Amino acid sequence: MLHFTVINQANVLDIKKMQYNYPNTKIFPKEILMKINDLFKIEGKTAIVTGGSRGIGEMIAAGFLANGVKVYITARKAPALIEKAKELSEKYDQECIAIPCDLSAKEGVDDFVSQISQKEDGIDFLINNAGAAWGEPFESFSEGGWDKVMDLNVKSLFFLTQKMKSLLTTNASLDDPSRVINIGSIDGLNVPALPTFSYSASKAAVHHLTRVMAAQLVSENILVNAIAPGPYPSNMLGAAVNHDYSEIEKRNPRKRVGTPEDIAGLAIFLCSRAGSYTVGETITSDGGIVKTASHNLS
Repeated sequence: MLHFTVINQANVLDIKKMQYNYPNTKIFPKEILMKINDLFKIEGKTAIVTGGSRGIGEMIAAGFLANGVKVYITARKAPALIEKAKELSEKYDQECIAIPCDLSAKEGVDDFVSQISQKEDGIDFLINNAGAAWGEPFESFSEGGWDKVMDLNVKSLFFLTQKMKSLLTTNASLDDPSRVINIGSIDGLNVPALPTFSYSASKAAVHHLTRVMAAQLVSENILVNAIAPGPYPSNMLGAAVNHDYSEIEKRNPRKRVGTPEDIAGLAIFLCSRAGSYTVGETITSDGGIVKTASHNLS
Protein backbone atom coordinates (compact mmCIF):
# COMPACT_ATOMS: atom_id res chain seq x y z
CA MET A 1 0.00 0.00 0.00
CA LEU A 2 1.26 3.51 -0.86
CA HIS A 3 1.38 6.18 1.84
CA PHE A 4 1.62 9.90 1.10
CA THR A 5 3.00 12.58 3.37
CA VAL A 6 0.90 15.73 3.84
CA ILE A 7 2.86 18.69 2.49
CA ASN A 8 2.97 21.83 4.59
CA GLN A 9 2.70 25.34 3.18
CA ALA A 10 6.45 25.91 3.18
CA ASN A 11 7.02 22.88 1.01
CA VAL A 12 4.28 23.91 -1.41
CA LEU A 13 6.01 27.25 -1.91
CA ASP A 14 9.25 25.48 -2.74
CA ILE A 15 8.10 22.77 -5.14
CA LYS A 16 11.60 21.99 -6.38
CA LYS A 17 12.39 20.57 -2.93
CA MET A 18 9.15 18.63 -2.60
CA GLN A 19 9.65 14.87 -2.35
CA TYR A 20 7.34 11.91 -2.68
CA ASN A 21 7.35 9.63 0.33
CA TYR A 22 7.21 5.98 -0.69
CA PRO A 23 8.21 4.07 2.47
CA ASN A 24 8.52 0.75 0.62
CA THR A 25 10.82 1.84 -2.19
CA LYS A 26 13.96 3.89 -2.72
CA ILE A 27 13.27 4.69 -6.38
CA PHE A 28 12.11 8.30 -6.19
CA PRO A 29 13.68 10.18 -3.26
CA LYS A 30 14.79 13.20 -5.30
CA GLU A 31 13.87 16.71 -6.33
CA ILE A 32 10.87 17.27 -8.56
CA LEU A 33 11.71 19.45 -11.55
CA MET A 34 8.68 21.13 -13.09
CA LYS A 35 10.34 23.76 -15.28
CA ILE A 36 9.63 23.35 -18.98
CA ASN A 37 13.34 23.31 -19.77
CA ASP A 38 13.83 20.38 -17.42
CA LEU A 39 10.77 18.41 -18.49
CA PHE A 40 11.52 18.53 -22.23
CA LYS A 41 15.31 18.86 -22.27
CA ILE A 42 17.07 16.54 -24.72
CA GLU A 43 20.23 18.55 -25.29
CA GLY A 44 23.45 16.57 -25.38
CA LYS A 45 21.85 13.31 -26.48
CA THR A 46 22.69 11.25 -29.56
CA ALA A 47 19.97 10.00 -31.91
CA ILE A 48 19.52 7.87 -35.00
CA VAL A 49 16.69 8.66 -37.42
CA THR A 50 16.22 6.13 -40.20
CA GLY A 51 14.71 7.50 -43.38
CA GLY A 52 15.91 10.86 -42.12
CA SER A 53 16.55 12.64 -45.41
CA ARG A 54 12.95 13.64 -46.11
CA GLY A 55 9.36 13.62 -44.89
CA ILE A 56 8.59 12.74 -41.28
CA GLY A 57 12.14 11.51 -40.67
CA GLU A 58 13.59 14.86 -41.69
CA MET A 59 11.05 16.67 -39.50
CA ILE A 60 12.01 14.66 -36.42
CA ALA A 61 15.72 15.02 -37.16
CA ALA A 62 15.29 18.79 -37.48
CA GLY A 63 13.44 18.96 -34.16
CA PHE A 64 16.22 17.06 -32.42
CA LEU A 65 18.96 19.18 -33.97
CA ALA A 66 17.20 22.42 -33.04
CA ASN A 67 17.26 21.25 -29.42
CA GLY A 68 20.90 20.24 -29.15
CA VAL A 69 20.85 16.56 -30.16
CA LYS A 70 23.55 15.00 -32.30
CA VAL A 71 21.73 13.15 -35.09
CA TYR A 72 22.68 10.36 -37.47
CA ILE A 73 20.40 10.01 -40.47
CA THR A 74 20.33 7.10 -42.88
CA ALA A 75 18.65 6.36 -46.21
CA ARG A 76 19.43 4.49 -49.42
CA LYS A 77 20.18 7.43 -51.73
CA ALA A 78 23.62 8.64 -50.71
CA PRO A 79 23.86 11.99 -52.57
CA ALA A 80 20.49 13.26 -51.29
CA LEU A 81 21.22 11.99 -47.78
CA ILE A 82 24.65 13.63 -47.59
CA GLU A 83 23.27 16.90 -48.93
CA LYS A 84 20.42 16.84 -46.41
CA ALA A 85 22.79 16.21 -43.50
CA LYS A 86 24.90 19.16 -44.59
CA GLU A 87 21.83 21.36 -44.94
CA LEU A 88 20.46 20.45 -41.52
CA SER A 89 23.86 20.86 -39.82
CA GLU A 90 24.22 24.36 -41.21
CA LYS A 91 20.63 25.36 -40.46
CA TYR A 92 20.67 24.31 -36.81
CA ASP A 93 24.41 24.66 -36.08
CA GLN A 94 24.41 21.13 -34.75
CA GLU A 95 26.07 17.93 -35.93
CA CYS A 96 23.99 15.89 -38.39
CA ILE A 97 25.84 12.92 -39.89
CA ALA A 98 24.81 10.91 -42.94
CA ILE A 99 25.33 7.15 -43.12
CA PRO A 100 23.94 5.83 -46.42
CA CYS A 101 22.55 2.29 -46.05
CA ASP A 102 19.81 0.08 -47.43
CA LEU A 103 18.05 -1.13 -44.30
CA SER A 104 15.64 -3.34 -46.24
CA ALA A 105 18.27 -6.10 -46.33
CA LYS A 106 20.08 -7.82 -43.45
CA GLU A 107 23.43 -6.85 -44.92
CA GLY A 108 22.42 -3.20 -44.86
CA VAL A 109 21.34 -3.41 -41.22
CA ASP A 110 24.61 -5.10 -40.26
CA ASP A 111 26.64 -2.51 -42.17
CA PHE A 112 24.82 0.39 -40.53
CA VAL A 113 25.26 -0.99 -37.01
CA SER A 114 28.94 -1.62 -37.71
CA GLN A 115 29.46 1.97 -38.84
CA ILE A 116 27.59 3.42 -35.87
CA SER A 117 29.52 1.23 -33.44
CA GLN A 118 32.78 2.61 -34.79
CA LYS A 119 31.59 6.17 -34.19
CA GLU A 120 29.64 5.97 -30.91
CA ASP A 121 29.87 4.07 -27.64
CA GLY A 122 26.19 4.64 -26.94
CA ILE A 123 22.98 5.85 -28.56
CA ASP A 124 20.16 7.54 -26.63
CA PHE A 125 17.32 7.60 -29.17
CA LEU A 126 16.52 5.27 -32.06
CA ILE A 127 13.76 6.48 -34.38
CA ASN A 128 12.64 3.67 -36.68
CA ASN A 129 11.10 5.74 -39.44
CA ALA A 130 12.33 4.21 -42.71
CA GLY A 131 9.43 2.71 -44.60
CA ALA A 132 7.95 1.82 -47.95
CA ALA A 133 4.44 1.70 -49.39
CA TRP A 134 2.88 -0.21 -52.26
CA GLY A 135 -0.54 0.09 -53.86
CA GLU A 136 -2.20 -2.29 -56.31
CA PRO A 137 -5.71 -3.64 -56.85
CA PHE A 138 -6.54 -6.67 -54.73
CA GLU A 139 -6.78 -8.98 -57.75
CA SER A 140 -3.29 -8.14 -59.02
CA PHE A 141 -1.44 -7.25 -55.83
CA SER A 142 2.08 -8.66 -56.28
CA GLU A 143 4.21 -10.76 -53.98
CA GLY A 144 7.09 -8.39 -54.65
CA GLY A 145 5.03 -5.44 -53.43
CA TRP A 146 4.09 -7.38 -50.33
CA ASP A 147 7.63 -8.48 -49.47
CA LYS A 148 9.23 -5.10 -50.15
CA VAL A 149 6.95 -3.37 -47.67
CA MET A 150 7.03 -6.04 -44.98
CA ASP A 151 10.81 -6.41 -45.15
CA LEU A 152 11.51 -2.73 -44.56
CA ASN A 153 8.56 -1.72 -42.38
CA VAL A 154 8.57 -4.68 -40.00
CA LYS A 155 11.46 -7.09 -40.38
CA SER A 156 14.24 -4.50 -40.62
CA LEU A 157 12.74 -2.41 -37.81
CA PHE A 158 12.94 -5.39 -35.48
CA PHE A 159 16.43 -6.52 -36.41
CA LEU A 160 17.90 -3.02 -36.37
CA THR A 161 16.56 -2.51 -32.85
CA GLN A 162 17.83 -5.95 -31.83
CA LYS A 163 21.34 -5.19 -33.07
CA MET A 164 21.30 -1.68 -31.57
CA LYS A 165 20.40 -2.96 -28.10
CA SER A 166 23.93 -2.90 -26.70
CA LEU A 167 24.42 0.71 -27.81
CA LEU A 168 21.02 1.68 -26.40
CA THR A 169 21.84 0.21 -22.98
CA THR A 170 25.21 1.97 -22.64
CA ASN A 171 23.82 5.28 -21.36
CA ALA A 172 20.44 4.03 -20.17
CA SER A 173 19.49 4.24 -16.50
CA LEU A 174 16.37 4.17 -14.36
CA ASP A 175 16.33 7.97 -14.16
CA ASP A 176 17.33 8.52 -17.79
CA PRO A 177 16.27 5.62 -20.03
CA SER A 178 17.05 5.27 -23.70
CA ARG A 179 14.20 5.49 -26.20
CA VAL A 180 12.99 3.68 -29.29
CA ILE A 181 10.21 5.27 -31.33
CA ASN A 182 8.65 3.22 -34.11
CA ILE A 183 6.81 5.18 -36.77
CA GLY A 184 3.54 3.45 -37.57
CA SER A 185 0.54 4.96 -39.34
CA ILE A 186 -3.17 5.55 -38.93
CA ASP A 187 -3.45 3.09 -41.82
CA GLY A 188 -2.55 0.46 -39.22
CA LEU A 189 -5.46 1.58 -37.03
CA ASN A 190 -8.25 2.22 -39.55
CA VAL A 191 -9.10 0.70 -42.91
CA PRO A 192 -7.41 2.88 -45.55
CA ALA A 193 -9.19 4.14 -48.64
CA LEU A 194 -6.36 3.12 -50.97
CA PRO A 195 -5.42 -0.48 -51.92
CA THR A 196 -2.25 -0.54 -49.81
CA PHE A 197 -2.75 -3.99 -48.33
CA SER A 198 0.81 -4.74 -47.28
CA TYR A 199 1.38 -1.20 -46.00
CA SER A 200 -1.62 -1.12 -43.67
CA ALA A 201 -0.88 -4.66 -42.46
CA SER A 202 2.76 -3.74 -41.83
CA LYS A 203 1.84 -0.69 -39.78
CA ALA A 204 -0.62 -2.68 -37.67
CA ALA A 205 2.26 -5.09 -37.09
CA VAL A 206 4.52 -2.20 -36.06
CA HIS A 207 1.99 -1.06 -33.47
CA HIS A 208 1.71 -4.49 -31.86
CA LEU A 209 5.43 -5.17 -32.18
CA THR A 210 5.96 -1.93 -30.28
CA ARG A 211 4.01 -3.30 -27.33
CA VAL A 212 5.87 -6.62 -27.41
CA MET A 213 9.28 -4.92 -27.65
CA ALA A 214 8.34 -2.49 -24.90
CA ALA A 215 7.53 -5.36 -22.56
CA GLN A 216 10.86 -7.00 -23.37
CA LEU A 217 13.11 -3.95 -23.05
CA VAL A 218 11.60 -1.81 -20.30
CA SER A 219 13.46 -3.76 -17.60
CA GLU A 220 16.71 -2.75 -19.30
CA ASN A 221 15.76 0.94 -19.23
CA ILE A 222 14.89 1.12 -22.92
CA LEU A 223 11.44 2.61 -23.49
CA VAL A 224 9.68 1.67 -26.71
CA ASN A 225 6.70 3.61 -28.09
CA ALA A 226 5.14 4.25 -31.48
CA ILE A 227 3.71 7.25 -33.28
CA ALA A 228 0.92 6.71 -35.81
CA PRO A 229 0.98 9.75 -38.10
CA GLY A 230 -1.91 10.78 -40.26
CA PRO A 231 -1.47 13.02 -43.31
CA TYR A 232 1.85 14.82 -43.37
CA PRO A 233 3.47 16.32 -46.48
CA SER A 234 5.80 13.64 -47.83
CA ASN A 235 6.81 11.93 -51.03
CA MET A 236 4.81 8.86 -50.00
CA LEU A 237 1.51 10.66 -49.45
CA GLY A 238 2.23 13.24 -52.12
CA ALA A 239 2.54 10.56 -54.77
CA ALA A 240 -0.97 9.34 -53.90
CA VAL A 241 -2.58 12.79 -54.19
CA ASN A 242 -0.33 14.41 -56.83
CA HIS A 243 1.09 16.60 -54.05
CA ASP A 244 -2.22 18.45 -53.76
CA TYR A 245 -3.25 18.28 -50.10
CA SER A 246 -6.26 20.59 -50.38
CA GLU A 247 -8.90 17.84 -50.28
CA ILE A 248 -7.15 16.10 -47.40
CA GLU A 249 -7.08 19.39 -45.50
CA LYS A 250 -10.81 19.93 -46.06
CA ARG A 251 -11.65 16.49 -44.66
CA ASN A 252 -9.34 16.71 -41.66
CA PRO A 253 -11.02 17.80 -38.40
CA ARG A 254 -8.18 20.32 -37.95
CA LYS A 255 -8.53 21.50 -41.57
CA ARG A 256 -4.84 21.07 -42.29
CA VAL A 257 -2.09 18.51 -42.69
CA GLY A 258 0.59 17.89 -40.11
CA THR A 259 3.56 20.20 -39.66
CA PRO A 260 7.15 19.60 -38.55
CA GLU A 261 6.31 21.05 -35.14
CA ASP A 262 3.52 18.49 -34.65
CA ILE A 263 5.61 15.39 -35.23
CA ALA A 264 8.88 16.71 -33.80
CA GLY A 265 7.12 17.93 -30.67
CA LEU A 266 5.64 14.50 -30.05
CA ALA A 267 9.00 12.80 -30.58
CA ILE A 268 10.68 15.25 -28.20
CA PHE A 269 8.02 14.54 -25.57
CA LEU A 270 8.57 10.80 -25.82
CA CYS A 271 12.36 11.21 -25.59
CA SER A 272 12.36 13.69 -22.71
CA ARG A 273 11.78 13.47 -18.96
CA ALA A 274 8.15 14.35 -19.64
CA GLY A 275 7.66 11.10 -21.53
CA SER A 276 9.70 8.78 -19.33
CA TYR A 277 6.64 7.08 -17.80
CA THR A 278 5.08 6.36 -21.20
CA VAL A 279 5.79 2.81 -22.36
CA GLY A 280 4.38 0.65 -25.16
CA GLU A 281 1.97 3.28 -26.45
CA THR A 282 0.93 4.06 -30.01
CA ILE A 283 0.09 7.77 -30.13
CA THR A 284 -1.79 9.13 -33.11
CA SER A 285 -0.83 12.46 -34.67
CA ASP A 286 -3.51 12.96 -37.29
CA GLY A 287 -5.61 16.00 -36.50
CA GLY A 288 -8.37 13.82 -35.10
CA ILE A 289 -9.07 11.53 -38.06
CA VAL A 290 -9.02 8.25 -36.17
CA LYS A 291 -10.95 9.40 -33.12
CA THR A 292 -13.40 11.94 -34.54
CA ALA A 293 -13.84 11.48 -38.27
CA SER A 294 -13.95 8.95 -41.08
CA HIS A 295 -10.64 7.81 -42.53
CA ASN A 296 -10.95 8.76 -46.17
CA LEU A 297 -7.84 10.32 -47.71
CA SER A 298 -8.90 9.78 -51.32
